[in-house]
Amino acid sequence: MAKFSLPQNSKIQKGKHFVDPTLSGKKGEETREIKIYRFDPDKKDNPRLDTFVINKKECGPMVLDALLYIKDYMDSTLTFRRSCREGVCGSCAMNVGGTNTLACTSFLDQYKGASITITPLPHMPVIKDLVPDLSHAYKQYASIRPWMHNDARDSRERKQSHDQREKLDGLWECVLCFSCSTSCPSYWWNGENYLGPAVLLQAYRWVADSRDQDTKKRLDELDDSMKLYRCHTIMNCTNTCPKGLNPGKAIGELKEMVAESR
Repeated sequence: MAKFSLPQNSKIQKGKHFVDPTLSGKKGEETREIKIYRFDPDKKDNPRLDTFVINKKECGPMVLDALLYIKDYMDSTLTFRRSCREGVCGSCAMNVGGTNTLACTSFLDQYKGASITITPLPHMPVIKDLVPDLSHAYKQYASIRPWMHNDARDSRERKQSHDQREKLDGLWECVLCFSCSTSCPSYWWNGENYLGPAVLLQAYRWVADSRDQDTKKRLDELDDSMKLYRCHTIMNCTNTCPKGLNPGKAIGELKEMVAESR
């Protein structure tokens, strides 16, 4: 029987309990319990799950609203990323209620049950609390050279037909939140070499662009047993994408194009 040992400080402990100071205990008050993963690398303590009971009437409707409310009025040490609040920047990606998503586009009421559990994106090093270290993911993104390669030296527009432009729909909308990559078991086990759904979708975005002149080189660079072919079409990536995109389909298209280019 195989035995596995957990890394030091990996076991999650029971945390602190906070109650919204605006709650008086009167009948009819609407409350919501939120459990949040807490980890401080400057301390030697194990990570913990803190519980926050908030007053729903004082808080906005989104998960991000609840996090901001908790940070402003209950625990100012809570750490997380956020920026646009419109599902455009991808900063507030985290696991909410067991699903990777964007906190700013997720309604509190869509999660049923007594409490909501919020943790960082899974299988990523944690910098602090809900902030994952995305350094490696962005290094992989840079490796696909995510910009247009076109040797034309004139100032003319690179025009596209409607059909050519339509091929980019479902690709350019990606906000690089990495919800898809961190939901992929293949990326969990092979993340050092497998590029993952988010980066491969971005790679296909440039391969599919009729204005790019480096298609053959791009496909040759992806023709690798680890970079591309660790995908086993589990489709967690497509199921979890908060923007409703289909990274699994993009990876399938890349595999077909790589095979044809050999």
